[in-house]
Amino acid sequence: MKIKANCKINIGLDVLRRREDGFHDLSTVMFPVRGLYDVVEVEPIEGNAAKFRPLGLRIDCPDEDNICVKAHRLMQEQYAVGGVRITLDKRVPFGAGLGGGSADGTAVIVAINELFSLNLSERELINIAAQLGSDTAFFVRNSPQLCEGRGEVMTPIEIPQLRGRWIVLVKPDEGVSTREAYAGVCPAIPEVELTERLKSPIEEWQQSIKNDFEKSVFAAHPAIGELKQQLIDCGAAYAAMSGSGSTIFGIFHSQEQAQQLAHLTPYIFEM
Repeated sequence: MKIKANCKINIGLDVLRRREDGFHDLSTVMFPVRGLYDVVEVEPIEGNAAKFRPLGLRIDCPDEDNICVKAHRLMQEQYAVGGVRITLDKRVPFGAGLGGGSADGTAVIVAINELFSLNLSERELINIAAQLGSDTAFFVRNSPQLCEGRGEVMTPIEIPQLRGRWIVLVKPDEGVSTREAYAGVCPAIPEVELTERLKSPIEEWQQSIKNDFEKSVFAAHPAIGELKQQLIDCGAAYAAMSGSGSTIFGIFHSQEQAQQLAHLTPYIFEM
């Protein structure tokens, strides 16, 4: 079974408070970017092991620590499924704030549910995906969602301002670890909820819709902040960092505007 595990962007990311369990409560809208995806193939095999075959972009971790293998292990522990062969053709940059790894892990869960006829409900899939990470649950629905809590509490949301727009994703050479991003963030509850701010015209978002990680990340990595400004200067209706970074995305009104950035990135897609 092959699944195109597409990535996501965060439109607005409010870090509200640090929780007693060490995680943070967030408010963010996750939006799927279907033009950029990894290809995850899962096949049942004899025995109980997971045989992992990585292709494409090099993944900087041992095979046994890959989230795809962890996803199989989790499904095996909870549902006693058999062995699988997992082939991951990695195309989404990792450590980019695009949720590529989370999408891959969720793809394995969804595939195993089908291959072993588990007939799990959406809620059951969301609950088990959430055990892998904070973004993984989103990819069960893989549609625009207001994500709260650690990201696993989801409410469908419509953003009509994005219809017909074009998105440009630029992944700079320097990366930002999740640990670094959270170490510099200052949690705060905004005066106006994100859902209300998103109702305004897209041209007003730059002033009201923020990613709370940007302030400290840009201070430590000025080139990433300069990249965001470059997209704005090239006509982006809205530009921001996705997740904890380091990818910067810009939303443009037309393909012609977006293509101005073709010298910087191949990741230009219709939304």
